[in-house]
Amino acid sequence: ACLVAGAPDADAIEAATGVTIDERVWDGDTLRVGEASLEVIGLVGHTPGSVALAYSPDVDGPVQLFTGDSLFPGGPGKTTSPADFTSLMDDLEAKIFARFDDDTVVWPGHGAPTTLGAERGHLDEWRARGW
Repeated sequence: ACLVAGAPDADAIEAATGVTIDERVWDGDTLRVGEASLEVIGLVGHTPGSVALAYSPDVDGPVQLFTGDSLFPGGPGKTTSPADFTSLMDDLEAKIFARFDDDTVVWPGHGAPTTLGAERGHLDEWRARGW
């Protein structure tokens, strides 16, 4: 097994857990899982090194986006300050919503999946409420 983490979080994970991170990845990197390639997308806010992984199938079908704790049905993941919230929202808008189509399936770190189309119309509402 290979333990992979967002580079900005890797040292903190190692210090907190005593485990070694085998591969540090960040925005624009590619992870290979078997025959599949996953694009790494850095989303700063939930933690400094949060990442999403985008799988674009070779055949017809929507992009599958694994967002961890950065995006859920109904809003972004938990942040601990207004600056972290703004950072996460900025990254979600620029790196996720501006790039991927409405049929992109979002698989959060826990809970039910959603699509970008189901969430896109709520971006202003999320910013206004601050979470």
